[in-house]
Amino acid sequence: MTNLQIFLDIATEAALAGGAILQSYLGKLEDAIIEKGRPGDLVTAADKASEKLILEILRRHFPQHSILAEESGKLGDGENEYLWAIDPLDGTTNYAHQYPFFAVSIGLLINGVPQVGVIYDPFHNELFRAAVGLGATRNRQAIAVSATSQLNKSLLVSGFAYDRRETSDNNYAEFCHFTHLTQGVRRSGSASLDLAYVACGRVDGYWERGLSPWDIVAGIILVQEAGGKVTAYDGTPLNIESGRILATNSYIHDSVSRELLQVPPLSAWK
Repeated sequence: MTNLQIFLDIATEAALAGGAILQSYLGKLEDAIIEKGRPGDLVTAADKASEKLILEILRRHFPQHSILAEESGKLGDGENEYLWAIDPLDGTTNYAHQYPFFAVSIGLLINGVPQVGVIYDPFHNELFRAAVGLGATRNRQAIAVSATSQLNKSLLVSGFAYDRRETSDNNYAEFCHFTHLTQGVRRSGSASLDLAYVACGRVDGYWERGLSPWDIVAGIILVQEAGGKVTAYDGTPLNIESGRILATNSYIHDSVSRELLQVPPLSAWK
């Protein structure tokens, strides 16, 4: 068994355990929901309990690896070649409202490159897994990106960052622009599931800004192993720290990239 397969299996164990925690708390949080500083940036007891269990599992198997987790921050040796990027509850606002679109996301970077990813949607019991050279699966069955080749026949998905109230660079204009050019644009509230849906062909492309590594590392490798393409907005190699990502089925990638670079300002839509 290769190291990547071992990493994938342990990440799966951790994601399933974290997802079980989320299911156990769903609808029972009451007052255990806190804003972390910015309006709409929530944390719950479920986030913390899920992350605690995930960290315990990863540390038990890989005590020397570093970890970057949404609630705990950076843990371990900053020079370590292995870095786990963990979101114990991606879609916290959805979860707090019992809107059934949230997930656990666990990705592994090796020397800064995404190599392993697991995304688990406990509400719908959908497990997405991928590792370099091992393909991408949904519930252990192989998946692939869509074959849509025309932008006007595509369905896209995007989102809005927590700082959307404070900046004009808030993705509103882009959302309007692509709504006019495609069959539709969806806003789900979970970046990891957006990427998983690109990987399994439910949507044809995804872009967003204001993201953190734990939001996207697992999804990046899913899309790539399913035959898709992931870059910066302008088509250049993705900088995971930039917070901006473009992921598509590859066929519409150049078209989406080109349109992103010429979106008119929001004032033009008024």
